Amino acid sequence: MPSNQSIDFKAVFYRLLTYFKSYKSALIVAFLALVIYGLIDASLIYYIQPLIDKGITGDDRSILGVGAVFVLLIFLGRGIASFISTYTMAWVGNHVIRQMRQQLFSKMLGMPVSHFDSHSSGSMISKITFDTEQVARATSQVMISLVREGVTIISLLAIMFYYSWQLSLVFFIVGPLIGLIISVVSKRFRKISKAIQTAMGQVTTSAEQMLKGHKIILAFSGKEKEAKRFESVNNKNRQQAMKLVGASASSTPFIQFVGSFAIAAVLLITSIDGLIDPLSAGEFMALIAAMGSLMRPLKQISKINADFQRGITACASVFEVLDLPDEVDNGSKLTERSVGDLNISKLNFSYLGQEKQALKDINLSIPAGSQVALVGRSGSGKSTLASLLMRFYDHSDGRITLDGTEINDYQLDNLRQQFALVSQQVVLFDDSIANNIAYGALGEVSEQQIYDAAKAAHVLEFSDNLPQGLNSPVGEDGANLSGGQRQRIAIARALLRNAPVLILDEATSALDTESERAIQDALEVLQQGRTSIVVAHRLSTIEHADLIVVMDEGQIIETGTHEALLEKGGAYSQLHNMQSAQG
Repeated sequence: MPSNQSIDFKAVFYRLLTYFKSYKSALIVAFLALVIYGLIDASLIYYIQPLIDKGITGDDRSILGVGAVFVLLIFLGRGIASFISTYTMAWVGNHVIRQMRQQLFSKMLGMPVSHFDSHSSGSMISKITFDTEQVARATSQVMISLVREGVTIISLLAIMFYYSWQLSLVFFIVGPLIGLIISVVSKRFRKISKAIQTAMGQVTTSAEQMLKGHKIILAFSGKEKEAKRFESVNNKNRQQAMKLVGASASSTPFIQFVGSFAIAAVLLITSIDGLIDPLSAGEFMALIAAMGSLMRPLKQISKINADFQRGITACASVFEVLDLPDEVDNGSKLTERSVGDLNISKLNFSYLGQEKQALKDINLSIPAGSQVALVGRSGSGKSTLASLLMRFYDHSDGRITLDGTEINDYQLDNLRQQFALVSQQVVLFDDSIANNIAYGALGEVSEQQIYDAAKAAHVLEFSDNLPQGLNSPVGEDGANLSGGQRQRIAIARALLRNAPVLILDEATSALDTESERAIQDALEVLQQGRTSIVVAHRLSTIEHADLIVVMDEGQIIETGTHEALLEKGGAYSQLHNMQSAQG
Protein backbone atom coordinates (compact mmCIF):
# COMPACT_ATOMS: atom_id res chain seq x y z
CA MET A 1 0.00 0.00 0.00
CA PRO A 2 2.80 2.52 -0.59
CA SER A 3 1.56 6.07 -0.66
CA ASN A 4 1.66 8.00 -3.91
CA GLN A 5 2.95 11.00 -1.98
CA SER A 6 6.66 11.78 -1.96
CA ILE A 7 8.59 10.68 1.11
CA ASP A 8 9.71 13.32 3.60
CA PHE A 9 13.24 11.91 3.91
CA LYS A 10 14.29 13.98 6.93
CA ALA A 11 11.09 13.33 8.89
CA VAL A 12 11.33 9.57 8.29
CA PHE A 13 15.02 9.48 9.19
CA TYR A 14 14.60 11.45 12.43
CA ARG A 15 11.64 9.29 13.41
CA LEU A 16 13.73 6.18 12.81
CA LEU A 17 16.44 7.58 15.08
CA THR A 18 13.96 7.75 17.98
CA TYR A 19 13.93 3.94 18.04
CA PHE A 20 17.61 3.96 19.04
CA LYS A 21 17.24 6.05 22.21
CA SER A 22 17.04 2.99 24.44
CA TYR A 23 20.31 1.60 23.08
CA LYS A 24 22.65 4.58 23.54
CA SER A 25 25.33 2.61 25.41
CA ALA A 26 25.54 -0.08 22.74
CA LEU A 27 25.63 2.56 20.01
CA ILE A 28 28.48 4.39 21.70
CA VAL A 29 30.48 1.14 21.90
CA ALA A 30 29.76 0.41 18.24
CA PHE A 31 30.66 3.97 17.23
CA LEU A 32 34.00 3.86 19.06
CA ALA A 33 34.83 0.48 17.50
CA LEU A 34 33.99 1.86 14.04
CA VAL A 35 36.16 4.93 14.63
CA ILE A 36 39.06 2.71 15.72
CA TYR A 37 38.56 0.56 12.61
CA GLY A 38 38.66 3.62 10.35
CA LEU A 39 41.74 5.05 12.05
CA ILE A 40 43.58 1.72 11.80
CA ASP A 41 42.86 1.57 8.06
CA ALA A 42 44.31 5.07 7.64
CA SER A 43 47.35 4.31 9.83
CA LEU A 44 48.47 1.68 7.32
CA ILE A 45 48.68 4.41 4.68
CA TYR A 46 50.46 6.77 7.05
CA TYR A 47 53.12 4.12 7.75
CA ILE A 48 54.10 4.03 4.06
CA GLN A 49 56.16 7.24 4.35
CA PRO A 50 58.60 6.14 7.11
CA LEU A 51 58.71 2.64 5.63
CA ILE A 52 60.03 3.97 2.32
CA ASP A 53 62.05 7.01 3.43
CA LYS A 54 63.70 5.37 6.43
CA GLY A 55 63.51 1.64 5.85
CA ILE A 56 63.82 1.08 2.09
CA THR A 57 65.65 4.14 0.74
CA GLY A 58 67.19 5.10 4.10
CA ASP A 59 69.62 3.33 6.43
CA ASP A 60 67.24 2.43 9.29
CA ARG A 61 66.50 -1.26 8.63
CA SER A 62 65.05 -1.70 12.11
CA ILE A 63 61.89 0.05 11.00
CA LEU A 64 61.15 -2.91 8.73
CA GLY A 65 61.23 -5.25 11.73
CA VAL A 66 59.02 -2.88 13.69
CA GLY A 67 56.75 -2.77 10.66
CA ALA A 68 56.27 -6.54 10.77
CA VAL A 69 55.00 -6.35 14.37
CA PHE A 70 53.02 -3.19 13.54
CA VAL A 71 51.17 -4.92 10.70
CA LEU A 72 50.21 -7.90 12.91
CA LEU A 73 48.95 -5.64 15.69
CA ILE A 74 47.09 -3.45 13.21
CA PHE A 75 45.18 -6.36 11.68
CA LEU A 76 44.47 -7.87 15.11
CA GLY A 77 43.03 -4.57 16.32
CA ARG A 78 41.14 -4.16 13.07
CA GLY A 79 39.56 -7.62 13.44
CA ILE A 80 38.51 -6.98 17.06
CA ALA A 81 37.05 -3.58 16.17
CA SER A 82 35.20 -5.11 13.21
CA PHE A 83 33.67 -7.86 15.36
CA ILE A 84 32.58 -5.50 18.14
CA SER A 85 31.04 -2.97 15.75
CA THR A 86 29.30 -5.54 13.55
CA TYR A 87 27.90 -7.58 16.45
CA THR A 88 26.80 -4.55 18.46
CA MET A 89 25.09 -2.84 15.51
CA ALA A 90 23.36 -6.10 14.58
CA TRP A 91 22.17 -6.42 18.19
CA VAL A 92 20.76 -2.90 18.15
CA GLY A 93 19.29 -3.32 14.66
CA ASN A 94 17.52 -6.56 15.54
CA HIS A 95 16.06 -5.00 18.69
CA VAL A 96 14.75 -2.09 16.63
CA ILE A 97 13.21 -4.45 14.08
CA ARG A 98 11.64 -6.55 16.86
CA GLN A 99 10.12 -3.40 18.31
CA MET A 100 8.90 -2.19 14.93
CA ARG A 101 7.39 -5.57 14.04
CA GLN A 102 5.63 -5.74 17.40
CA GLN A 103 4.21 -2.26 16.85
CA LEU A 104 2.99 -3.23 13.39
CA PHE A 105 1.40 -6.43 14.68
CA SER A 106 -0.31 -4.63 17.56
CA LYS A 107 -1.40 -1.84 15.23
CA MET A 108 -3.03 -4.26 12.82
CA LEU A 109 -4.84 -5.93 15.72
CA GLY A 110 -6.43 -2.60 16.57
CA MET A 111 -7.31 -1.49 13.04
CA PRO A 112 -10.93 -1.47 11.83
CA VAL A 113 -12.26 -4.43 9.86
CA SER A 114 -12.98 -2.11 6.93
CA HIS A 115 -9.24 -1.62 6.38
CA PHE A 116 -8.73 -5.33 5.73
CA ASP A 117 -11.66 -5.32 3.32
CA SER A 118 -9.71 -3.00 1.03
CA HIS A 119 -6.14 -4.31 1.53
CA SER A 120 -4.93 -7.82 0.87
CA SER A 121 -3.57 -9.78 3.80
CA GLY A 122 -0.51 -10.60 1.67
CA SER A 123 0.47 -6.94 1.38
CA MET A 124 0.03 -6.47 5.12
CA ILE A 125 2.15 -9.54 5.89
CA SER A 126 4.80 -8.18 3.53
CA LYS A 127 5.08 -5.06 5.67
CA ILE A 128 5.74 -7.10 8.82
CA THR A 129 8.29 -9.33 7.10
CA PHE A 130 9.86 -7.74 4.00
CA ASP A 131 9.62 -4.01 4.78
CA THR A 132 11.00 -4.36 8.31
CA GLU A 133 13.85 -6.48 6.92
CA GLN A 134 14.78 -3.59 4.65
CA VAL A 135 14.81 -1.34 7.71
CA ALA A 136 17.28 -3.79 9.29
CA ARG A 137 19.75 -3.01 6.51
CA ALA A 138 19.40 0.71 7.11
CA THR A 139 19.94 0.26 10.85
CA SER A 140 22.91 -2.11 10.81
CA GLN A 141 25.03 -2.63 7.70
CA VAL A 142 24.38 0.84 6.32
CA MET A 143 25.28 2.61 9.56
CA ILE A 144 28.36 0.43 9.98
CA SER A 145 29.63 1.34 6.53
CA LEU A 146 28.64 4.98 6.88
CA VAL A 147 30.57 5.55 10.12
CA ARG A 148 33.51 3.29 9.32
CA GLU A 149 34.05 4.56 5.79
CA GLY A 150 33.35 8.14 6.89
CA VAL A 151 36.13 7.96 9.51
CA THR A 152 38.45 6.39 6.92
CA ILE A 153 37.77 9.19 4.42
CA ILE A 154 38.37 11.90 7.03
CA SER A 155 41.58 10.20 8.18
CA LEU A 156 42.88 9.80 4.62
CA LEU A 157 42.10 13.42 3.82
CA ALA A 158 44.01 14.45 6.96
CA ILE A 159 47.05 12.44 5.79
CA MET A 160 46.83 14.01 2.35
CA PHE A 161 46.71 17.55 3.75
CA TYR A 162 49.55 16.74 6.15
CA TYR A 163 51.86 15.88 3.28
CA SER A 164 50.62 18.43 0.68
CA TRP A 165 47.64 20.67 1.18
CA GLN A 166 48.04 22.10 -2.32
CA LEU A 167 47.61 18.74 -4.06
CA SER A 168 44.87 17.71 -1.65
CA LEU A 169 42.71 20.67 -2.68
CA VAL A 170 42.21 18.96 -6.03
CA PHE A 171 39.83 16.52 -4.34
CA PHE A 172 37.59 19.36 -3.21
CA ILE A 173 37.05 20.31 -6.82
CA VAL A 174 35.55 16.94 -7.71
CA GLY A 175 33.86 16.49 -4.29
CA PRO A 176 30.71 18.54 -5.08
CA LEU A 177 30.32 16.65 -8.37
CA ILE A 178 30.42 13.32 -6.52
CA GLY A 179 27.84 14.67 -4.03
CA LEU A 180 25.55 15.70 -6.91
CA ILE A 181 25.77 12.23 -8.43
CA ILE A 182 24.88 10.58 -5.11
CA SER A 183 21.92 12.96 -4.65
CA VAL A 184 20.47 12.21 -8.11
CA VAL A 185 20.98 8.46 -7.69
CA SER A 186 19.36 8.55 -4.21
CA LYS A 187 16.09 9.88 -5.65
CA ARG A 188 16.18 7.10 -8.24
CA PHE A 189 16.77 4.51 -5.48
CA ARG A 190 13.79 5.71 -3.44
CA LYS A 191 11.47 5.60 -6.45
CA ILE A 192 12.51 2.06 -7.38
CA SER A 193 12.34 0.93 -3.73
CA LYS A 194 8.66 1.92 -3.51
CA ALA A 195 7.97 -0.08 -6.66
CA ILE A 196 9.81 -3.08 -5.17
CA GLN A 197 7.66 -2.95 -2.02
CA THR A 198 4.48 -2.97 -4.10
CA ALA A 199 5.76 -5.85 -6.23
CA MET A 200 6.82 -7.81 -3.14
CA GLY A 201 3.37 -7.36 -1.64
CA GLN A 202 1.87 -8.82 -4.81
CA VAL A 203 4.25 -11.80 -4.62
CA THR A 204 3.22 -12.45 -1.01
CA THR A 205 -0.48 -12.11 -1.86
CA SER A 206 -0.22 -14.49 -4.81
CA ALA A 207 1.67 -17.08 -2.75
CA GLU A 208 -0.81 -16.79 0.12
CA GLN A 209 -3.78 -17.29 -2.23
CA MET A 210 -2.13 -20.38 -3.69
CA LEU A 211 -1.54 -21.91 -0.26
CA LYS A 212 -5.04 -21.15 1.00
CA GLY A 213 -6.78 -22.25 -2.17
CA HIS A 214 -4.58 -25.25 -3.00
CA LYS A 215 -7.43 -27.76 -3.07
CA ILE A 216 -9.63 -25.54 -5.23
CA ILE A 217 -6.75 -24.93 -7.63
CA LEU A 218 -6.24 -28.66 -8.05
CA ALA A 219 -9.97 -29.36 -8.28
CA PHE A 220 -10.50 -26.83 -11.07
CA SER A 221 -7.23 -27.52 -12.96
CA GLY A 222 -5.90 -24.10 -12.12
CA LYS A 223 -2.23 -24.96 -11.69
CA GLU A 224 -1.17 -23.43 -14.99
CA LYS A 225 -3.29 -20.33 -14.41
CA GLU A 226 -1.85 -19.75 -10.93
CA ALA A 227 1.69 -20.45 -12.15
CA LYS A 228 1.26 -17.78 -14.85
CA ARG A 229 -0.21 -15.34 -12.34
CA PHE A 230 2.74 -15.85 -9.98
CA GLU A 231 5.23 -15.69 -12.86
CA SER A 232 3.86 -12.27 -13.78
CA VAL A 233 4.18 -10.72 -10.31
CA ASN A 234 7.44 -12.55 -9.62
CA ASN A 235 8.96 -11.23 -12.84
CA LYS A 236 7.75 -7.73 -12.05
CA ASN A 237 9.56 -7.95 -8.72
CA ARG A 238 12.71 -9.15 -10.53
CA GLN A 239 12.51 -6.25 -12.99
CA GLN A 240 12.28 -3.69 -10.21
CA ALA A 241 15.15 -5.35 -8.32
CA MET A 242 17.31 -5.25 -11.46
CA LYS A 243 16.53 -1.56 -11.92
CA LEU A 244 17.90 -0.99 -8.43
CA VAL A 245 20.97 -3.12 -9.19
CA GLY A 246 21.50 -1.22 -12.45
CA ALA A 247 21.31 2.15 -10.74
CA SER A 248 23.69 1.02 -8.00
CA ALA A 249 26.12 -0.72 -10.37
CA SER A 250 26.33 2.29 -12.70
CA SER A 251 26.75 4.88 -9.95
CA THR A 252 29.76 3.18 -8.32
CA PRO A 253 32.11 3.11 -11.36
CA PHE A 254 30.94 6.58 -12.37
CA ILE A 255 31.89 7.98 -8.96
CA GLN A 256 35.24 6.18 -9.15
CA PHE A 257 35.83 7.55 -12.65
CA VAL A 258 35.15 11.09 -11.44
CA GLY A 259 37.48 10.48 -8.48
CA SER A 260 40.22 9.29 -10.80
CA PHE A 261 40.38 12.79 -12.29
CA ALA A 262 41.75 14.00 -8.97
CA ILE A 263 44.58 11.45 -9.03
CA ALA A 264 45.31 12.28 -12.67
CA ALA A 265 45.38 15.99 -11.83
CA VAL A 266 47.81 15.36 -8.96
CA LEU A 267 50.17 13.43 -11.22
CA LEU A 268 49.97 16.16 -13.83
CA ILE A 269 50.65 18.92 -11.31
CA THR A 270 53.63 17.13 -9.75
CA SER A 271 55.18 16.72 -13.20
CA ILE A 272 55.48 20.50 -13.57
CA ASP A 273 58.75 21.74 -12.07
CA GLY A 274 58.56 24.40 -9.39
CA LEU A 275 54.75 24.31 -9.09
CA ILE A 276 54.81 22.77 -5.64
CA ASP A 277 57.45 22.03 -3.03
CA PRO A 278 59.28 18.76 -3.73
CA LEU A 279 58.07 15.67 -1.84
CA SER A 280 60.18 12.76 -0.70
CA ALA A 281 59.53 9.36 -2.29
CA GLY A 282 57.80 8.14 0.87
CA GLU A 283 55.61 11.26 1.16
CA PHE A 284 54.64 11.09 -2.49
CA MET A 285 53.76 7.37 -2.29
CA ALA A 286 51.78 7.93 0.94
CA LEU A 287 49.90 10.79 -0.74
CA ILE A 288 49.09 8.74 -3.86
CA ALA A 289 48.18 5.71 -1.72
CA ALA A 290 45.82 7.86 0.37
CA MET A 291 44.18 9.24 -2.76
CA GLY A 292 43.84 5.77 -4.26
CA SER A 293 42.52 4.38 -0.99
CA LEU A 294 39.78 7.01 -0.96
CA MET A 295 38.17 5.18 -3.87
CA ARG A 296 37.26 2.16 -1.73
CA PRO A 297 35.27 4.03 0.99
CA LEU A 298 33.67 6.22 -1.68
CA LYS A 299 32.67 3.07 -3.53
CA GLN A 300 31.28 1.51 -0.34
CA ILE A 301 29.25 4.60 0.52
CA SER A 302 27.79 4.74 -2.99
CA LYS A 303 26.91 1.02 -2.78
CA ILE A 304 25.23 1.28 0.63
CA ASN A 305 23.26 4.24 -0.66
CA ALA A 306 20.93 1.78 -2.41
CA ASP A 307 20.34 -0.18 0.80
CA PHE A 308 19.92 3.02 2.76
CA GLN A 309 17.31 4.40 0.40
CA ARG A 310 15.47 1.06 0.46
CA GLY A 311 15.55 1.14 4.24
CA ILE A 312 14.22 4.69 4.44
CA THR A 313 11.48 3.89 1.91
CA ALA A 314 10.57 0.79 3.92
CA CYS A 315 10.51 2.92 7.08
CA ALA A 316 8.10 5.30 5.42
CA SER A 317 5.89 2.36 4.46
CA VAL A 318 5.92 1.01 8.04
CA PHE A 319 5.25 4.46 9.54
CA GLU A 320 2.39 4.93 7.09
CA VAL A 321 0.64 1.92 8.62
CA LEU A 322 1.51 2.93 12.20
CA ASP A 323 -0.05 6.35 11.55
CA LEU A 324 -3.37 4.95 10.31
CA PRO A 325 -6.33 5.55 12.64
CA ASP A 326 -7.23 2.84 15.12
CA GLU A 327 -10.69 1.43 15.54
CA VAL A 328 -12.91 4.18 16.92
CA ASP A 329 -13.30 3.60 20.65
CA ASN A 330 -14.66 6.72 22.30
CA GLY A 331 -17.08 4.91 24.61
CA SER A 332 -16.66 4.89 28.35
CA LYS A 333 -19.56 2.83 29.66
CA LEU A 334 -18.63 -0.48 31.26
CA THR A 335 -20.89 -3.30 32.30
CA GLU A 336 -19.94 -6.59 33.90
CA ARG A 337 -22.79 -8.42 32.23
CA SER A 338 -25.55 -6.86 30.18
CA VAL A 339 -29.19 -7.97 30.27
CA GLY A 340 -29.10 -8.46 26.52
CA ASP A 341 -31.91 -6.18 25.39
CA LEU A 342 -31.20 -4.91 21.85
CA ASN A 343 -33.05 -2.24 19.91
CA ILE A 344 -32.35 -1.05 16.36
CA SER A 345 -34.07 2.03 14.97
CA LYS A 346 -33.87 3.87 11.63
CA LEU A 347 -30.57 2.16 10.80
CA ASN A 348 -28.91 2.78 7.44
CA PHE A 349 -25.47 1.57 6.49
CA SER A 350 -23.15 1.54 3.47
CA TYR A 351 -19.74 -0.10 3.22
CA LEU A 352 -16.79 2.24 2.74
CA GLY A 353 -16.46 3.32 -0.89
CA GLN A 354 -19.83 1.91 -1.94
CA GLU A 355 -22.81 4.08 -2.82
CA LYS A 356 -25.36 1.28 -2.55
CA GLN A 357 -26.79 0.90 0.92
CA ALA A 358 -26.25 -2.48 2.55
CA LEU A 359 -28.97 -1.77 5.12
CA LYS A 360 -31.98 0.53 4.68
CA ASP A 361 -34.22 1.86 7.44
CA ILE A 362 -33.86 -1.13 9.78
CA ASN A 363 -36.15 -1.08 12.80
CA LEU A 364 -36.03 -4.10 15.08
CA SER A 365 -36.59 -4.81 18.77
CA ILE A 366 -34.89 -7.86 20.28
CA PRO A 367 -35.99 -8.37 23.90
CA ALA A 368 -33.55 -9.90 26.37
CA GLY A 369 -33.65 -13.68 26.35
CA SER A 370 -35.47 -13.95 23.02
CA GLN A 371 -34.39 -15.82 19.91
CA VAL A 372 -34.51 -13.83 16.69
CA ALA A 373 -33.73 -15.41 13.33
CA LEU A 374 -32.53 -13.44 10.29
CA VAL A 375 -33.32 -15.12 6.98
CA GLY A 376 -33.18 -14.17 3.35
CA ARG A 377 -31.19 -14.58 0.17
CA SER A 378 -27.41 -14.17 0.05
CA GLY A 379 -26.48 -10.50 0.10
CA SER A 380 -29.73 -9.43 1.77
CA GLY A 381 -27.87 -7.83 4.71
CA LYS A 382 -28.24 -10.51 7.42
CA SER A 383 -24.55 -10.87 8.26
CA THR A 384 -24.00 -7.12 7.88
CA LEU A 385 -26.59 -6.45 10.57
CA ALA A 386 -24.96 -9.02 12.87
CA SER A 387 -21.54 -7.40 12.27
CA LEU A 388 -22.86 -3.96 13.22
CA LEU A 389 -24.04 -5.26 16.60
CA MET A 390 -20.45 -6.12 17.54
CA ARG A 391 -19.16 -2.91 15.93
CA PHE A 392 -17.00 -4.63 13.34
CA TYR A 393 -18.30 -1.69 11.32
CA ASP A 394 -19.56 1.59 12.75
CA HIS A 395 -22.97 2.95 11.85
CA SER A 396 -23.49 6.68 11.52
CA ASP A 397 -27.16 6.84 10.57
CA GLY A 398 -29.66 5.45 13.08
CA ARG A 399 -29.34 3.88 16.52
CA ILE A 400 -28.38 0.51 17.98
CA THR A 401 -28.80 0.19 21.73
CA LEU A 402 -27.87 -2.51 24.23
CA ASP A 403 -29.88 -2.28 27.45
CA GLY A 404 -30.99 1.19 26.36
CA THR A 405 -27.45 2.53 25.81
CA GLU A 406 -26.14 3.32 22.33
CA ILE A 407 -23.47 0.72 21.55
CA ASN A 408 -21.00 3.48 20.56
CA ASP A 409 -21.12 4.66 24.18
CA TYR A 410 -19.73 1.35 25.44
CA GLN A 411 -15.99 0.81 25.73
CA LEU A 412 -15.35 -1.30 22.64
CA ASP A 413 -13.77 -4.38 24.21
CA ASN A 414 -16.37 -4.36 26.98
CA LEU A 415 -19.15 -4.27 24.39
CA ARG A 416 -17.73 -7.29 22.56
CA GLN A 417 -17.45 -9.19 25.82
CA GLN A 418 -21.25 -9.20 25.87
CA PHE A 419 -21.33 -11.29 22.67
CA ALA A 420 -20.38 -14.81 21.69
CA LEU A 421 -19.97 -15.35 17.95
CA VAL A 422 -20.10 -18.51 15.88
CA SER A 423 -19.69 -17.75 12.18
CA GLN A 424 -19.88 -19.79 9.02
CA GLN A 425 -16.16 -19.27 8.38
CA VAL A 426 -14.64 -20.92 11.45
CA VAL A 427 -11.23 -19.58 12.46
CA LEU A 428 -9.06 -21.95 14.48
CA PHE A 429 -5.53 -21.22 15.66
CA ASP A 430 -2.61 -23.60 15.18
CA ASP A 431 -2.93 -24.96 18.70
CA SER A 432 -4.69 -27.74 20.60
CA ILE A 433 -8.44 -28.33 20.56
CA ALA A 434 -8.60 -27.40 24.26
CA ASN A 435 -6.78 -24.08 23.77
CA ASN A 436 -9.02 -23.20 20.83
CA ILE A 437 -12.08 -23.82 22.99
CA ALA A 438 -10.62 -21.78 25.85
CA TYR A 439 -9.67 -18.90 23.53
CA GLY A 440 -12.94 -17.07 24.03
CA ALA A 441 -13.09 -17.30 27.80
CA LEU A 442 -13.21 -13.98 29.64
CA GLY A 443 -10.98 -15.23 32.45
CA GLU A 444 -9.08 -18.27 33.66
CA VAL A 445 -10.85 -21.55 32.93
CA SER A 446 -10.31 -25.01 34.33
CA GLU A 447 -9.83 -28.21 32.38
CA GLN A 448 -13.23 -29.34 33.67
CA GLN A 449 -14.93 -26.27 32.18
CA ILE A 450 -13.24 -26.92 28.83
CA TYR A 451 -14.28 -30.57 29.05
CA ASP A 452 -17.91 -29.64 29.83
CA ALA A 453 -18.08 -27.21 26.91
CA ALA A 454 -16.53 -29.80 24.57
CA LYS A 455 -19.04 -32.40 25.76
CA ALA A 456 -22.02 -30.08 25.30
CA ALA A 457 -20.89 -29.22 21.75
CA HIS A 458 -20.28 -32.92 20.96
CA VAL A 459 -16.56 -32.32 20.42
CA LEU A 460 -15.72 -35.38 22.53
CA GLU A 461 -17.37 -37.60 19.93
CA PHE A 462 -14.33 -37.14 17.69
CA SER A 463 -11.63 -35.87 20.09
CA ASP A 464 -11.80 -39.08 22.17
CA ASN A 465 -10.66 -40.98 19.08
CA LEU A 466 -7.56 -38.78 18.65
CA PRO A 467 -4.21 -39.81 20.21
CA GLN A 468 -4.03 -36.78 22.54
CA GLY A 469 -7.75 -36.19 23.03
CA LEU A 470 -8.57 -32.52 23.64
CA ASN A 471 -4.84 -31.76 23.59
CA SER A 472 -4.58 -32.87 19.96
CA PRO A 473 -3.36 -30.17 17.55
CA VAL A 474 -5.90 -28.84 15.06
CA GLY A 475 -3.27 -27.81 12.47
CA GLU A 476 -3.08 -24.51 10.64
CA ASP A 477 -6.62 -23.10 10.42
CA GLY A 478 -7.94 -26.49 11.58
CA ALA A 479 -6.44 -28.41 8.65
CA ASN A 480 -6.42 -31.68 10.65
CA LEU A 481 -10.22 -31.58 11.14
CA SER A 482 -13.34 -31.77 9.00
CA GLY A 483 -15.63 -28.78 8.50
CA GLY A 484 -18.15 -30.15 10.94
CA GLN A 485 -15.51 -30.81 13.59
CA ARG A 486 -14.20 -27.26 13.28
CA GLN A 487 -17.75 -25.95 13.65
CA ARG A 488 -18.28 -27.92 16.86
CA ILE A 489 -15.09 -26.46 18.37
CA ALA A 490 -16.33 -22.96 17.50
CA ILE A 491 -19.64 -23.70 19.23
CA ALA A 492 -17.81 -25.07 22.28
CA ARG A 493 -15.80 -21.82 22.33
CA ALA A 494 -19.06 -19.83 22.38
CA LEU A 495 -20.46 -22.09 25.11
CA LEU A 496 -17.45 -21.44 27.31
CA ARG A 497 -17.62 -17.68 26.75
CA ASN A 498 -21.03 -17.67 28.44
CA ALA A 499 -21.95 -14.24 27.03
CA PRO A 500 -25.45 -12.73 27.42
CA VAL A 501 -25.88 -12.27 23.65
CA LEU A 502 -25.24 -15.06 21.17
CA ILE A 503 -24.76 -14.52 17.43
CA LEU A 504 -24.95 -17.62 15.26
CA ASP A 505 -24.03 -16.71 11.68
CA GLU A 506 -24.83 -19.85 9.65
CA ALA A 507 -23.43 -21.79 12.61
CA THR A 508 -24.69 -25.21 11.46
CA SER A 509 -23.99 -24.80 7.75
CA ALA A 510 -20.91 -27.06 7.76
CA LEU A 511 -22.51 -29.90 9.69
CA ASP A 512 -23.92 -33.13 8.37
CA THR A 513 -27.49 -34.03 9.32
CA GLU A 514 -26.53 -36.19 12.32
CA SER A 515 -24.11 -33.59 13.69
CA GLU A 516 -26.62 -30.82 13.09
CA ARG A 517 -29.25 -32.55 15.24
CA ALA A 518 -26.72 -32.98 18.06
CA ILE A 519 -25.55 -29.39 17.81
CA GLN A 520 -29.12 -28.07 17.69
CA ASP A 521 -29.73 -29.77 21.05
CA ALA A 522 -26.63 -28.08 22.47
CA LEU A 523 -27.64 -24.71 21.00
CA GLU A 524 -31.09 -24.93 22.52
CA VAL A 525 -29.49 -25.35 25.95
CA LEU A 526 -27.04 -22.53 25.20
CA GLN A 527 -29.78 -20.13 24.10
CA GLN A 528 -31.77 -20.46 27.30
CA GLY A 529 -31.60 -17.23 29.28
CA ARG A 530 -29.66 -15.49 26.50
CA THR A 531 -30.50 -13.19 23.64
CA SER A 532 -29.89 -15.16 20.43
CA ILE A 533 -29.54 -13.74 16.94
CA VAL A 534 -29.45 -16.56 14.42
CA VAL A 535 -28.46 -15.88 10.81
CA ALA A 536 -29.81 -18.95 9.05
CA HIS A 537 -30.07 -20.42 5.61
CA ARG A 538 -31.83 -23.65 6.57
CA LEU A 539 -35.27 -22.63 7.76
CA SER A 540 -35.70 -25.95 9.56
CA THR A 541 -33.22 -24.78 12.21
CA ILE A 542 -35.19 -21.66 13.23
CA GLU A 543 -38.81 -22.81 13.22
CA HIS A 544 -39.06 -22.32 16.99
CA ALA A 545 -37.60 -18.82 17.01
CA ASP A 546 -39.54 -16.14 18.90
CA LEU A 547 -39.29 -13.86 15.89
CA ILE A 548 -38.25 -14.47 12.29
CA VAL A 549 -37.01 -11.47 10.32
CA VAL A 550 -37.05 -11.81 6.53
CA MET A 551 -34.60 -9.52 4.74
CA ASP A 552 -34.11 -8.65 1.09
CA GLU A 553 -31.72 -6.11 -0.45
CA GLY A 554 -30.89 -4.62 2.93
CA GLN A 555 -34.48 -4.17 4.07
CA ILE A 556 -36.82 -5.99 6.43
CA ILE A 557 -39.75 -7.17 4.34
CA GLU A 558 -41.48 -9.53 6.79
CA THR A 559 -41.46 -10.33 10.51
CA GLY A 560 -43.35 -12.86 12.56
CA THR A 561 -43.30 -16.38 13.95
CA HIS A 562 -42.84 -19.43 11.74
CA GLU A 563 -46.54 -20.25 11.75
CA ALA A 564 -47.66 -16.66 11.18
CA LEU A 565 -45.33 -16.17 8.24
CA LEU A 566 -46.40 -19.42 6.61
CA GLU A 567 -50.01 -18.41 6.99
CA LYS A 568 -49.25 -15.03 5.46
CA GLY A 569 -48.03 -16.71 2.27
CA GLY A 570 -45.33 -14.13 1.53
CA ALA A 571 -41.58 -14.29 0.88
CA TYR A 572 -40.87 -16.56 3.86
CA SER A 573 -43.57 -19.00 2.80
CA GLN A 574 -42.13 -19.15 -0.73
CA LEU A 575 -38.63 -19.73 0.63
CA HIS A 576 -39.91 -22.45 2.96
CA ASN A 577 -41.80 -24.20 0.17
CA MET A 578 -38.71 -24.08 -2.05
CA GLN A 579 -36.52 -25.70 0.61
CA SER A 580 -39.16 -28.30 1.39
CA ALA A 581 -39.33 -29.24 -2.28
CA GLN A 582 -35.55 -29.63 -2.38
CA GLY A 583 -35.71 -32.01 0.61
